Amino acid sequence: QVQLVESGGGLVQTGDSLRLSCASTGTTFSSYVMGWFRQAPGKEREFVAAITWGATIYYADSVQGRFTISRDNAKNTVSLHMNSLNPDDTAVYYCAAGLAPPGGNYSRWRPPYWGQGTQVTVSS
Repeated sequence: QVQLVESGGGLVQTGDSLRLSCASTGTTFSSYVMGWFRQAPGKEREFVAAITWGATIYYADSVQGRFTISRDNAKNTVSLHMNSLNPDDTAVYYCAAGLAPPGGNYSRWRPPYWGQGTQVTVSS
């Protein structure tokens, strides 16, 4: 069983940076891909970024070049550094964990473990 707890959300202005963190408890952290999703009001939850145990990284096109995902396997944590934020990045951000999706198609990734979410609001 994996439990995930996010932290680091908040209210920022356009162009600002923010760092989200996710702490994992459980004995199988090393077995899982760790990732981030987000859900804006009135929209479906969407994939943001993922990182494997061996640090292979995947990003959604909308955040490529602005967001950086990293993980500390010794501390069972995963982070998301977000730069050049804009109002379209406003959403609840969720940490997630699971096995890699078939074919490495992370746009269709449906991991079984989720955090409670943390709100990120970017004002214009």
